[in-house]
Parts: sequence; C-alpha cells; structure tokens
Amino acid sequence: MTNSATHPYSLEILSPKKEGGSFQWAIRKNGKLAQRSDRDLRTEDKARENGMAQIEKLLSGAGDR
Repeated sequence: MTNSATHPYSLEILSPKKEGGSFQWAIRKNGKLAQRSDRDLRTEDKARENGMAQIEKLLSGAGDR
C-alpha cells in the first residue's frame, strides 16, 4: 500500500530497545498517535504486516459505531 492509499494513517515500526528484543508498531492519524501494538513481534516484517493489517481494518471502518 502506498502512503496515499493509507491516508490519513501512517505506520511507524519501532525497533527493539535492546538487542534480542521485539519490534512493535505505531499507527498515526494525521501525525498524532492513534494506536500502538499490544504484542511484541519477532521481526520487522511481521511488525509491518501486522500494522498494515490494522490500518486496513481502520480504513474499512471496522470497529466504527
């Protein structure tokens, strides 16, 4: 997905704070923090995949009332 396809959301991958740690992601909406991952992910690719799946849910309106 391109950045324009995920607008107004952007995905930030957070590197492990210590060697051997886990990756996490943060989703920003118009630059402000909207969500953070609640689980540790072993690889950067898994964190990106998990974060993009969450953005897709947000874009589709999942969870809207």
